[in-house]
Amino acid sequence: MTEQNTALRPPALTQLRVIELSTNPAGEQAGLLFADMGADVVRIEPPSGSDSRRLEPLLKTGSPSEDLTSLHFHYYNRSKQSAVIPDDTTKAEKLEAMLADADIFICTLQPAELKADGIDYEAIRQRFPSLIIIAVTPFGLTGPWADYRATDLTALAGGGMINLSGYDDPGLPPICPGGGQSWHTAASFAYTGGMLALLDRRKTGLGDLVDVAVHDSVAISIELSFLYWYYAGKGVRRQTCRHAMPVPTQPALFQCADGSYVYFVLVLAERKAWTQLVSWLDMFGMAADLGDPRFLDLTFRQEHFQHVHGILECFFLIRTAYEAFHEGQERQLPIGILYAPEDLVDDPHLRERGFFQAVETAGTQLTYPGSTQRFSAFGGRAFTPAPRLGEQFAGADRGAGQVRDAD
Repeated sequence: MTEQNTALRPPALTQLRVIELSTNPAGEQAGLLFADMGADVVRIEPPSGSDSRRLEPLLKTGSPSEDLTSLHFHYYNRSKQSAVIPDDTTKAEKLEAMLADADIFICTLQPAELKADGIDYEAIRQRFPSLIIIAVTPFGLTGPWADYRATDLTALAGGGMINLSGYDDPGLPPICPGGGQSWHTAASFAYTGGMLALLDRRKTGLGDLVDVAVHDSVAISIELSFLYWYYAGKGVRRQTCRHAMPVPTQPALFQCADGSYVYFVLVLAERKAWTQLVSWLDMFGMAADLGDPRFLDLTFRQEHFQHVHGILECFFLIRTAYEAFHEGQERQLPIGILYAPEDLVDDPHLRERGFFQAVETAGTQLTYPGSTQRFSAFGGRAFTPAPRLGEQFAGADRGAGQVRDAD
């Protein structure tokens, strides 16, 4: 099916209504994943607006009356609506009224907060048996840590991910990955769990309570650490820009002539990859002595790895990252370019696929990363600006139809 045909079709989740009560980015991102697929997502906010409306960095609109300036809020709440519910004794009652015609309820309140607000999941499920509740909290709804607070830093630390992040030198402290990775990891599991619950509801007619803990989500995402410990009794050590392993592996990061980097995995054990590499180096007069027949022996290559690595460091310094990336890929070598986030906007592959979308917001054009999912049977959603406080619209198909590319 052509893109032109799918553009005329509604997005995959057009008929889905999601109520979102978020106090952290995990809930916001979970709601965003549903919104990107066409769902009608309504974010509940207090009369003063969500705290994330005030998170820096701020968009300078030049309008003193503009109540939406946070770039964080712009990103995580595009294509959503906003509904205001007071933080008083009527909160639970008004929330239940909104849940009456909802398919999914995303909530990030922890058990003590739920109790304080008079929100009872079991009572909600009894009243709305087809409703799917997705609870996204730092440590889950049960257990001794259920009401503990968490930040992205503490979630990544407590889940083990930070201990795997950093540089080879064991004397240096670990490094916290940026970008709110704990929140995004949990949001992905929340979205997946919600979609599975929807599939189950088609068979049973009943909803479910999906309990997603950020702590659990991070702990299950730390590569092979658990397997090495449980099955081999070995701990892993962090390495610069490569997987943590029980024993050190060869460096794979190389700087190029333009100052950018490529990630090249030197697979010494594969004869074909080795001969392709030597042929590539020889084209630029950089093979040195690597054409010596002795290097065809795996043991010899391993014993002289540092020598090989030194030649590669010199070779990449005469090629730009883009040249090295494409030349290596043409030879079926495991090489990739390390883009900075700002480089992605000009990536020709993403542009060809129309990945980025432009949205007019408060007189300013913002460019957003697009959806990661495309379907032959459904259309894409054109993003709309994040809502002003209390802004709602009629219907669940706002933004449905052909996606507009960023300029």
